[in-house]
Amino acid sequence: MKISVIGTGYVGLVTGTCLAETGNEVVCVDINEEKVAKMRGGEVPIYEPHLDVLFERNIKANRLKFTTSLKEGLEHGDIVFLALPTPEDEDGSADLSYILGVSEEIGKIISSYKVIVDKSTVPVGTAEKVHAVISKNAKCDFDVVSNPEFLREGLAVDDFLKPERIVVGSSSDRAIELMQKLYKPYVRSGNPIIIMDEKSAELTKYAANSFLATKITFMNEIANYCEKVGADVDKVRRGMGTDSRIGKRFLFPGIGYGGSCFPKDVKALHKSGKDDNYDFKILKSVIEVNAAQKVTLIPKIQDYFKNDVNNKTFAIWGLAFKPETDDIREAPALDIINDLLSKGAKIRAFDPEAMPNVRRKYKDKIQFADTMYDVLEDADALIICTEWSIFRTPDFARLKEAMKGKVIFDGRNLYDLEDVKKENMSYYSIGRETII
Repeated sequence: MKISVIGTGYVGLVTGTCLAETGNEVVCVDINEEKVAKMRGGEVPIYEPHLDVLFERNIKANRLKFTTSLKEGLEHGDIVFLALPTPEDEDGSADLSYILGVSEEIGKIISSYKVIVDKSTVPVGTAEKVHAVISKNAKCDFDVVSNPEFLREGLAVDDFLKPERIVVGSSSDRAIELMQKLYKPYVRSGNPIIIMDEKSAELTKYAANSFLATKITFMNEIANYCEKVGADVDKVRRGMGTDSRIGKRFLFPGIGYGGSCFPKDVKALHKSGKDDNYDFKILKSVIEVNAAQKVTLIPKIQDYFKNDVNNKTFAIWGLAFKPETDDIREAPALDIINDLLSKGAKIRAFDPEAMPNVRRKYKDKIQFADTMYDVLEDADALIICTEWSIFRTPDFARLKEAMKGKVIFDGRNLYDLEDVKKENMSYYSIGRETII
């Protein structure tokens, strides 16, 4: 099939590459000429495990192409995916200006039937708005479909190629048939393509992400309470997770959620509710609790250093909002860095993938190191912000030899308490016993 993808951000690039992998002819459109030139040369602009292999293979096979011309993209594709940014506006709502702006141009250009697919995460009613904007100028038939993505950063390629479910929102039999044909190779194991109306599809994405954010936040509140009463959140988590009604996933406490999806989507759904005179009280609490959770280590750090971190050097392991990505959007590490810098502390950081993005943001305000151990030299404390696998089994002898201070503030509960007790170090984690 002939497919066009408008926008080559995280979602667009994964979508276009994975669609090409099953034999489709894909043209990706982006207005950034420099980015397009690099992609044509085989350079992947984001870090995502396994994407580079598929990217290179499909470029060589001439199934994956890139252009800055919207007209060229629209003339190519029978199905046109809109994978454009929907950034958070000042009031928490999703900014639809990119989607609606491109939709205006689509109406002026298309001359034959197209299926226009909203792949971006958008508020309820967006498909109607897109349809109305295109209709102002279109002189041919077209359909607008809501097809939200459910890609986890770090696992996006597998999520696309082997989806748990595919949601297609459409009232058009013609569009539904084309979408089912497109996605058939990805559901050979029997996972469903769920057909519904456009508004339900749009809400499904927001509801799913908001529920997961709520689950994380609830567990963080339980962890905070565990610290008050002397319970162990790891034991509570295991006791809860074995209940099949609850499940084991998203029950790990820590320093809050971040990334490009959960924070934005929770706020957008909360704001959409307000606009429709509905108060999402749970989501309001989730937003407030998560904001506080991101800096929940700060009072512990302040207490340990007797409210004086000025000129103290903090080594940070992990900058990305989660492992297996270089994405630092809404990353808790940044909240911690900002707080400590404001108090006069010095920061040295290491992350396997995210350091270039953080360097662009902070310039020379913080230092970086080439390895996880180099960053520890003469540090007064270690703060763990991201649960990269390489941090899970450190050489504690080497760690203690490098550090000036002997304290770890672990925002991801990476280490077993009994193991840490043997190392003669102070250890602060989330919802568990503090080792002094």
